[in-house]
Amino acid sequence: MSAHNEGATTQTTARHNPSNPWCDRLPPCTTTAQLAVIRLKNPLLPSQVAAVSHSSSRSESDPEKAQQFAGRLLRALNDGSLCLMASIGHRTGLFDALRDQPPLTSAEIADRAGLHERYVREWLGAMVTAAVVIVDPRTLRFSLPAEHAAFLTRAVAADNIAVFTQYIALLGSVEDDIVECFRNGGGVPYAKFPRFHAVMAEDSGQSVMSSLESHIIPLVPGLADRLTSGIRMLDVGCGRGRILIRLAEMYPGSSFVGMDLSNEAIQDARDEASSRGLGNLEFAAMDLSDFHEQAEPDSFDCITTFDAVHDQAQPLNVLKGIYRSLRSNGVYIMQDIKGSSHVYNNLEHPIGTFLYTVSCMHCMTVSLAQGGEGLGAMWGEEKTREYLERAGFRSVVKHELAHDIQNNWYVVGK
Repeated sequence: MSAHNEGATTQTTARHNPSNPWCDRLPPCTTTAQLAVIRLKNPLLPSQVAAVSHSSSRSESDPEKAQQFAGRLLRALNDGSLCLMASIGHRTGLFDALRDQPPLTSAEIADRAGLHERYVREWLGAMVTAAVVIVDPRTLRFSLPAEHAAFLTRAVAADNIAVFTQYIALLGSVEDDIVECFRNGGGVPYAKFPRFHAVMAEDSGQSVMSSLESHIIPLVPGLADRLTSGIRMLDVGCGRGRILIRLAEMYPGSSFVGMDLSNEAIQDARDEASSRGLGNLEFAAMDLSDFHEQAEPDSFDCITTFDAVHDQAQPLNVLKGIYRSLRSNGVYIMQDIKGSSHVYNNLEHPIGTFLYTVSCMHCMTVSLAQGGEGLGAMWGEEKTREYLERAGFRSVVKHELAHDIQNNWYVVGK
């Protein structure tokens, strides 16, 4: 790839060093990116061989840092591609088909997964070059190491990171729309994300469903007993209602209500609850922008939100509505993104880039599409506490759960 600009001419060449034979082996016009590839393939390449940029439009940069950054971008290109293929491996069941199996041919893997061999073979190429799947060059048989299967298959439940790779393709599907928003403002509505609720349901399965009884309900002492005796509970932004459906099955003496903006998600939730014969559960599709005025006062003993506040059009109104709906001795359990409201405090965040990307390409933009605040996923703990206080809450206790690296868990009371 090349670019030409009549206003500024930039040429990048390998630095000549007569005492270093490596210099003579490089092409006469080796770009920084090309040199980064050469370094990746030749780790013993001396550091003295560097790319020097001559440009009339900018000051000279540090060649070594430039090469390191180019190498990082090349690795990112591979890792982004890996996420796309890992998502396919998850959705098609290929990782599950490889789990606990002896080395198999591509045809045998395709047969186990019920897929077309030619596509499986190409997918295996990506997995092998990413060092995810092992290939025997003598037999051309492929295997998934147990250490890798422990983070890529459905059998490992909450440890299955392949679930989250689905977000990359999901977000990429609206890139053109996001680019238009960069230029013209506005947002991308929920309707543009047809798979979002399906992926989010799996995401919740990792961080919530897998630990509902063991870690989440115990955050509030005595809550399990109260649910057994019978209370009224609300989930705001319930999506397809998987969490409430589980709770309704576990605690038939309590009654549950789920609310969400998406008519499609609510219909899915209703159908699932009906198929299970649950009479203690109801769902409502509604815009919560005026929830501070619409909410039924003092009507719920427990209210939950699971990563659902930050992408609301009017998040403060939602929190004020929750405050209004909560009984005086009730409790609000809030799961929301772990991070700081200040970007400079998130430099060491283990998935900071991922979360800002999800925010920009989903959470923030769906809020803006409704004429909302566009708070974004990375609104941070500081602003979370500020909004809870402005909504009227006076008791806020934060918990961190070992299995959930992306969220804080707040137990909130009046």
